[in-house]
Amino acid sequence: MYNKEIYISGKKIDINSPVYFIADIAANHDGSLQRAKDLIYRAKEAGATCAKFQHFLADKIVSDFGFKNLKTGQSHQAQWKKSVYEVYDQYHCHREWTSDLIETCKKAEIEFMTTPYDIEALNLVDAYVGAYKIGSGDITWLDFIEQVSKLNKPVLLATGASSLDDVERAVNCVLKHNKNIVLMQCNTNYTASKENYKYINLNVLKTYAKLYPDMPLGLSDHTFGFSTVLGAVSLGARVIEKHFTDDNTRLGPDHKFAMNPKTWKEMVIKTEELQNALGDGIKKVEDNEKDTVVVQRRSIRLKHNLEKNHIISNEDIEFLRPAPKESFAPYEVEEVLCKRLNKPKLKGDCILKGDIV
Repeated sequence: MYNKEIYISGKKIDINSPVYFIADIAANHDGSLQRAKDLIYRAKEAGATCAKFQHFLADKIVSDFGFKNLKTGQSHQAQWKKSVYEVYDQYHCHREWTSDLIETCKKAEIEFMTTPYDIEALNLVDAYVGAYKIGSGDITWLDFIEQVSKLNKPVLLATGASSLDDVERAVNCVLKHNKNIVLMQCNTNYTASKENYKYINLNVLKTYAKLYPDMPLGLSDHTFGFSTVLGAVSLGARVIEKHFTDDNTRLGPDHKFAMNPKTWKEMVIKTEELQNALGDGIKKVEDNEKDTVVVQRRSIRLKHNLEKNHIISNEDIEFLRPAPKESFAPYEVEEVLCKRLNKPKLKGDCILKGDIV
């Protein structure tokens, strides 16, 4: 079984909680510690809950030989001017930065998180993170997922480029050791093409909700903008991960499709509006509608002056706004017809519950 609510560094995440926003700085530090630290502050100012990095080393995540001899399936990497290995090496998060990044997050009052891509990285950051994000590319690396899960911190599992079998296999691997999981829909295309919206498949969140009722859900997204975020939140996602930069025109693998401080802040505001608008699902007269019930609904009113003891007929009444408390609604007309007034009433007045015998 799994927990229907989880906590990341004390912040509750369930279907009723505010969205937990992860600003994935990832490679957008462009190899500069100072840029990484500046982006932490920018993310905080824009409304992110968490600033996330990616702890990988080129020789522990990609095969230089493998990519140089890969004939197909290079996707967005085919556009890179350097080899895949060189790009990963250029944009990796230097491990000697870790303490500075953690300290900067503390000063900025934002959560620190990272995706570790090897065991050494896992051991390096474990004392400092409140949860672990597992990237979509590692969904089949069950040995690693198991080691992460055994640390008993919430596991955020991205499921891009995966079948449902892949997802269930990885979820089961987590749940063997850990009841705290966030299952995140994801599409792993990094081209920033508008065509990508056709493949986000947000309705997968419905599938996850049916398969794992009340499991916390999320979206790890690489589209430009945040329309997908609003859709995901309306379908139950409460953890949102988007890439974050300060300038979408910079060179680098992740800048093009990332959110910037302006669009991120707008995303947070619109998401808060949406969550307020979603409500609790119980149909009722809302507090801000109570006056509207009076001024917009019709009540049974008199067409002319009537004396005490008059027997009410269809010719005496009409249905007009407003409808004060204790007045009769049009559907209650049978309760009024053929009844005797116990007091005189003026033309235009409504008949109240205490006016008839």
